[in-house]
Amino acid sequence: MKVRSARFVISAVRSADLPRDGRPQIVFAGRSNVGKSSLINRMLGRRDLARTSSRPGRTRTVNFFLIDESWYVVDLPGYGYARVSKREREAWGRNVDMYLRSAAGLARVVLLVDGKVAGAPLDSEAYAYLRSLEFDPVVAVTKMDRVKRGARARTLAEVAELLGMPSVAALFPVSSRTGEGVARLLGMLLNREFSTAGAPMPRT
Repeated sequence: MKVRSARFVISAVRSADLPRDGRPQIVFAGRSNVGKSSLINRMLGRRDLARTSSRPGRTRTVNFFLIDESWYVVDLPGYGYARVSKREREAWGRNVDMYLRSAAGLARVVLLVDGKVAGAPLDSEAYAYLRSLEFDPVVAVTKMDRVKRGARARTLAEVAELLGMPSVAALFPVSSRTGEGVARLLGMLLNREFSTAGAPMPRT
């Protein structure tokens, strides 16, 4: 599956900023150092579409990218970054909550969990929060190139246990650096149906 076009549309900070055109949306959420922007760029075959940085916590708005003029990738602010003020963290949280409540039915959420550390308690909280909003998050376990082959099964089992998932079979191990699992993740996302949109994602 090849993405033909991808362009930045808007950084939303209030409800009035959100696109209202009914196009399906694939949303990426996760901790601020989990590699969201890197995965988005790798998945779309673009080098610097989503902003990456050696400093975590740089994504502070809800960023929309229009793909093939037919669907959106949405990059949410990362959670759990300690080197910002409490006020900033609360503002990020409000932006994310505002967006997710507005996007119900249009959005498929991908929750990224850091495979190098097998996740963190905040990931469990994020997963429970998304489920409380009636999303069924797709869980991508990132940085798998940094996990030794012999430790992979244990790592995935720990992530599944952390999130309260019944099986590791629903997890998507990926690596932005090597490309492992990225095409499989994109293919699954483009073929999932959306509850309100009523049709599968457009194929690329």
